[in-house]
Amino acid sequence: MSKATRTDPQSPAPHVADSHDLIRVHGARENNLKDVSIEIPKRRLTVFTGVSGSGKSSLVFNTIAAESQRMINETYSTFVQGFMPTLARPEVDVLDGLTTAIIVDQQRMGADPRSTVGTATDANAMLRILFSRLGRPHIGSPNAFSFNVPSVRASGAITVERGAKKTEVQTFTRTGGMCTRCEGRGAVSDIDLTQLYDDSKSLAEGAFTIPGWKSDSFFTVRVYAESGLLDPDKPIRDFTKKEMQDFLYREPTKVKVEGVNLTFEGLIPKIQKSFLSKDREAMQPHIREFVDRAVTFTTCPECDGTRLSEAARSSRIDGVNIADACSMQISDLAEWIRGLEEPSVAPLLAMLLRTLESFVEIGLGYLSLERPAGTLSGGEAQRVKMIRHLGSSLTDTTYVFDEPTIGLHPHDIQRMNDLLRRLRDKGNTVLVVEHKPEAIAIADHVVDLGPGAGTAGGTVCFEGTVEGLRASGTVTGRHLDDRAALKESVRKPTGTLEIRGASANNLREVDVDIPLGVLAVVTGVAGSGKSSLVHGSIPAGAGVVSIDQGAIRGSRRSNPATYTGLLDPIRKAFAKANGVKPALFSANSEGACPACNGAGVIFTDLAMMAGVSTVCEECDGKRFQASVLEHRLGGRDISEVLAMPVAEAEEFFGAGDARTPAAHAILGRLADVGLGYVSLGQPLTTLSGGERQRLKLATRMADKGGVYVLDEPTTGLHLADVEQLLGLLDRLVDSGKSVIVIEHHQAVMAHADWIIDLGPGAGHDGGRIVFEGTPADLVAARSTLTGEHLAAYVGAF
Repeated sequence: MSKATRTDPQSPAPHVADSHDLIRVHGARENNLKDVSIEIPKRRLTVFTGVSGSGKSSLVFNTIAAESQRMINETYSTFVQGFMPTLARPEVDVLDGLTTAIIVDQQRMGADPRSTVGTATDANAMLRILFSRLGRPHIGSPNAFSFNVPSVRASGAITVERGAKKTEVQTFTRTGGMCTRCEGRGAVSDIDLTQLYDDSKSLAEGAFTIPGWKSDSFFTVRVYAESGLLDPDKPIRDFTKKEMQDFLYREPTKVKVEGVNLTFEGLIPKIQKSFLSKDREAMQPHIREFVDRAVTFTTCPECDGTRLSEAARSSRIDGVNIADACSMQISDLAEWIRGLEEPSVAPLLAMLLRTLESFVEIGLGYLSLERPAGTLSGGEAQRVKMIRHLGSSLTDTTYVFDEPTIGLHPHDIQRMNDLLRRLRDKGNTVLVVEHKPEAIAIADHVVDLGPGAGTAGGTVCFEGTVEGLRASGTVTGRHLDDRAALKESVRKPTGTLEIRGASANNLREVDVDIPLGVLAVVTGVAGSGKSSLVHGSIPAGAGVVSIDQGAIRGSRRSNPATYTGLLDPIRKAFAKANGVKPALFSANSEGACPACNGAGVIFTDLAMMAGVSTVCEECDGKRFQASVLEHRLGGRDISEVLAMPVAEAEEFFGAGDARTPAAHAILGRLADVGLGYVSLGQPLTTLSGGERQRLKLATRMADKGGVYVLDEPTTGLHLADVEQLLGLLDRLVDSGKSVIVIEHHQAVMAHADWIIDLGPGAGHDGGRIVFEGTPADLVAARSTLTGEHLAAYVGAF
C-alpha cells in the first residue's frame, strides 16, 4: 500500500473554511422561547438541561434540528418534496453553521401488529436474504420468508398496445411467507358475542351493547333493523340459522333504508373493521375497555405464533428455520451467525453480524427480533433507532438525542455515555437533552434553560462547563449534586399482593409477595423482567390502577382541560350561570368560531411547501364565537379561563361566584403533580415528554383502586421535580393507597419502604428475584448491581 509524501510546507494561516466551528442561534422564539441567542461548539458533546417545560426540546428539536431537516428537504425536486412531510421554518432570526441533523427521539415505534424489532431495524430483511440463499429446501425469493407478503396467484389474458395490438396469456405467481390464518399477526381474535348484544331483546328494542351504537343511528343500528334481511321484532336468540348467519357474517350487501342506499354487513366483520383494525392505544378509554372485554387474542394455532407459513418454516440452515432465528435472544442469534461459514454470502453475514452486535453493544442483546415494536418502552425504542447510526462512516453531522438514558439502569448509563463519546470523537456534533447527573457529567458544553417552566422559562440561564454549572446557582446547578438519603424508618406493610409462578416473557416461575400499604420499588437492569412481573403477572381484580409510559395521543385541538375531563364541569358551570347550553362553551362543538372551526388559526395548504397558519381574524385566536364570549362566570369569559395557568384556575374555581368543586378537584391533582404553570387550553402537541407523563398521572389519580402501579414516573423529570414526585408518592401512600413503582432512579430507590430487585442480568440471564428487603439492607449487602450503585449514590462506604 503506497502513501503520498507531503512535500509542501504547512500553511501558517488558518483556512477560511475552518472558521465555521459554531452553530449560531439568534432570536429563537419557538413555543415558550424568549428571543434565545446561543452559540454551540461543533464536534463537541453539548448537553441541554433545565426543568421539564423550560424550552429544551423547543430549542434543540423544534428549532435547530427542524431547520436542518427543512433545508435538506429543500434540496430535493418539488416532485419529491410532494411526498415528504412539509416543515415550516422555525420562529428564529438567524440559524448559522448548521450541519445535517440525525434525530434519535423518544417517539414510540409504530404499534402496527406486523411491526417487529427485526422489521424496524432491517435485520429481518438480511435474514430473509440469507435463508433464501442457504435454506434447504429452497422455497423461493426473500419474499417467501416475509410474514408481511401473502402468496399471490393469477392468470389471464393481457393486451399489449405497442404497434400492432397483441393479446398474450400470462400467469403470475408470488410466493409469500404470510400465515394465511392470522395474516402475519401471530394471533387470532375471538369475539365474545354476549358483549355485543343482549340476545333476549329484539333489534327494535335496542339489543346492541356496543359503545356509540345508538338506537337511532342510521349507519349502524337501523341498517340492521330496517334492511329487510332480519326480523327487527324477533329476539335475537330466536333467529333462524340463516338469519343468524346473515346477522353475524353476511358479506357487504347494498340495501335501502328509507330511500337511502346503505351497506349491510355482518356484525363480526363490521366489528373487526371498526375496532380491531385500530391501534389499541389510540382508542378512547371507554372503547378500549369494550375491546378488552369483548375480544380475546389467542396464539394462532396454524403457525404457533410465528406469523409464517408452513413452507417458510420448513426451510432450514443447520437445523434452524427463520422462525427459530427470530425467536432467539439477539446475543444468542449473533453467536449462531458467527458460526456460519459460507463464502458465497460472506458480505451479508458480516453486515448482519455487525447489526446484531450493535444491539448487544447498546444494551439490547436481551431482545428478540420477533418482539412486537409496539411493546418496546420509550428508552428501548430510542436505542433501537440508534443502532443504524453506530457503525456509520458519516462525520461532521449533528446527532440529536432526547434523554437517551431513559429506561436505563445506572449500570447501563456508563455504556450509553461511551457511545455518545464515540459519536463525538468521530468528528460529529452531539446534542443531548438530558436530566441525569451521570449523563450531564460527560458534557463538553452545557446549556441550562429556565429558570422555570412554561411562561416562566424560555431563557438561557447558563452556558459553559459542568464545573461552571455547579457553581452557577441555577436550579440545575443547585440540584446537580442532590442525593436522596435512606429513610431512618420504613412503613410497615398492611398486607401483600401475592404473585405465584410468574412466567411471562423471561420470568422463571417467580414467586413474590409485594407488600401493600407502602412504597414498593421494583428495579433491576433493563430487560431483567420488571415490567413482565408487574404488568404481566399481577392477578386480575386486584384493584390496580396502572400508569404506563404509553404516549398521550391528541391533536392540536386537545389540551389539558379536554384530556383530564376538566372542561365538562367548566362548561356546565358556565351554562348554569348564563342559562344556556353547555355545548356553546366547547371550541369543538356549537360554540366554535365559524371562520376557523374553533382552531384559532387558519391553515393554508401550499402543496409541497410548508403550510402557513395565521391567527383567525374573526375570533382573534380565541376559538369561540363573539356571542359565546359575552357569557361570563366570575367575571371571566371561557377563552380567558382556558388561558389561565392551572395554579390560577385552582384559586378561581375554589371560591367565589365561580366555585366549582368538580373542576377544583381535577385542578388540585394537576397542581399536585407539578403542572401548576401549564395553561388549561395549551395544545397537548406542545407539551414536553415529562409534562405528558405527569398529566397522565394526574388523570389516573382519580381512578378508584387501592393499588397504583407507576412505570418509571421520573421519565422527563428534572432533578428538582423528582423531589416533588417523591412527596406526591408519600401523600398517596399516607392516604391509604399502595404504590408499586418500576424505577431506575436512585432517589426513588432510596426513598422506598421495600425494594424488589430482578436480575442478575437481562433476557435469559435475568427473570429471577435477586433481592427483597429495605433499601438500607440492599446497600449494606451490596450483593447486586443495583445495591452497588445505590450504595455509591447515597455515599455509603
